[in-house]
Amino acid sequence: MEIHIIHFKETLLELEIVADGLAFPEGPIAMADGSILLVEIKGARLTRIASDGTKTVVAETGGGPNGAAIGPDGAVYIANNGGLGFIDHKGLTFPSPGLPPQYVGGSIQRVGMASGVVTTLYDHCDGAPLIAPNDLVFDRDGGFWFTDHGCETDDGRRFGALYYARFDGTHITCRRSKLIAPNGVGLSPDETTLYVADTLMGRLWALDVNGPGNLKSAGTAYPRRPLFTMPDHRGFDSLAVERDGRVCVGTLIEGGISVIGLDGSLEWIPIPDIGTTNICFGGADMRDVWITGSTTGRLFKARWPRPGLILNFAC
Repeated sequence: MEIHIIHFKETLLELEIVADGLAFPEGPIAMADGSILLVEIKGARLTRIASDGTKTVVAETGGGPNGAAIGPDGAVYIANNGGLGFIDHKGLTFPSPGLPPQYVGGSIQRVGMASGVVTTLYDHCDGAPLIAPNDLVFDRDGGFWFTDHGCETDDGRRFGALYYARFDGTHITCRRSKLIAPNGVGLSPDETTLYVADTLMGRLWALDVNGPGNLKSAGTAYPRRPLFTMPDHRGFDSLAVERDGRVCVGTLIEGGISVIGLDGSLEWIPIPDIGTTNICFGGADMRDVWITGSTTGRLFKARWPRPGLILNFAC
């Protein structure tokens, strides 16, 4: 039997709190002017955080805005989970299980940056409603991959899925169904590999991409491969990719960023929030990072040891 030994390396960051008092922030986007766009799931809004911490509401989205990305037309595209319930405990905020009474159904939304107008692009695929879209990433062709996280029910769990869609609202297709709890999604620098983080499994999946919106088949009923699985009780959230291809995954329960190498190695970066959900890269050298601490309602900033990948259509 082959034994794979994982060496945990811990890197410490000097963190600056850019903003606090946010209502379960996620989906940060670094803008050219030094500001950060992010969603507040509990607040059901898209918010801009200036470099001095000033907050400005860009749009009221309704539901539960979760992941966000800039599209080829300069608009912000949002994976909206339809609305979550929340529990406040000892100054921290946690999502509650199941769908709350205010759940309005999952969707993909477009937000005009100048107007703040919110448009629903997709809420169904092949006649089936989206459950809880979670995160999205644009490819060079202008299409985007997005995850649907699924949901908990009284009888168990409704599976999640992986989708591909066009930014103009003309096409959506399901590329992988019956996923446990797909969350973060990202592309390798050459866009030949798609990464999907599974929250409940603590696993990062790699899928081979064969052109815009297409995945290679492995010739089996399970056409994806695990790049890394957490050996202890931690959950994976959203992700970003470094310029050299390493995958940085927001990690829950023991909060931090898991940096996963293509060789399956793990570099562990602790963050003081058990709900460390997202990381994004920016700045002139792409070594500035912003990290969302969702349970504390904070946005952190730090200098990263390596540059991140410049996203398609980034402002």
